[in-house]
Amino acid sequence: MKSNSYDAALESQVAAVRGFSRFYTRKLGIIEPKLLHSPFTLQEARIIYELAHREHCIATDLVRDLDLDAGFVSRTLAALQRRQIVTRKPSKADKRVNEVALTAKGRATAADLDSRSRDEVAALLMQIDSSHRAAVVHAMSTIEQALEPTMQKPTGFLLRSHRVGDMGWVVSRQGQAYAAEYGWDISYEALVAEICAQFLRSFDPVREHCWIAEVDGEPVGSIFLVNGGDGIAKLRLLLVEEKARGLGVGRALVEQCIRTAREKGYKKMTLWTQSILVAARGIYARAGFQRVKEEKHHSFGADLVGETWELKL
Repeated sequence: MKSNSYDAALESQVAAVRGFSRFYTRKLGIIEPKLLHSPFTLQEARIIYELAHREHCIATDLVRDLDLDAGFVSRTLAALQRRQIVTRKPSKADKRVNEVALTAKGRATAADLDSRSRDEVAALLMQIDSSHRAAVVHAMSTIEQALEPTMQKPTGFLLRSHRVGDMGWVVSRQGQAYAAEYGWDISYEALVAEICAQFLRSFDPVREHCWIAEVDGEPVGSIFLVNGGDGIAKLRLLLVEEKARGLGVGRALVEQCIRTAREKGYKKMTLWTQSILVAARGIYARAGFQRVKEEKHHSFGADLVGETWELKL
């Protein structure tokens, strides 16, 4: 019994795609226990490839970008480390997070796998008449673009003050982003909603501010400057959408928050973050914040290490 009801046209298309998938994986030898007659599985080879093409990398980058299970990535990296293919060492930004890199043996392995792959594909294409090769490659490009359209990175952004409707966006995007990237449950969204509601209820424009980062009129980031009392400013709810990362949005938001806090006469700025938020912590460290406290806790459905950071203004 079918779990879904398809019309005849879609049923035929589904069968065609599944058939092509079986043909393609067999043709490229992907279903073999080891890839390209090498000592490595497809997943191991893919991780080696990613490491060979990244200047800096941590395990969570591989989990996110390859859409793999975190436990599987961890076990694979451990196996590759035992085989002296990869090395793991504490990150300069956070000594408790390990950066992963290829060893000299690993780089040689990556080069060998790359050569094997090129030779395999070249042999496959040489079986095709030269007049048909371009059509085959074009068809593959069409499939790739149709299933995963290329997302162009925007070239610029602007920061503006919050306005009606922005708090709803902040609550929604914070909840969705942390659920997708870290598996946090809905209690985090509830916390963000409480923070935003309190900000609106007691908003003091002389001492507080919220900035929204925009690209082509679309919100892609946010940050809050909140009065913590006794001359202390709080930095809260920094967020940068994945599609806008790499533009410097996070750095600009934090710098704007610090600059405004100084202008408003605050003496110190504090923030609370989590040890797993490596990118954000890197921004804070580069802006001059120092970690002054850390504490293990269970929140948002996860075991976390909360951190308090401070910056003298």
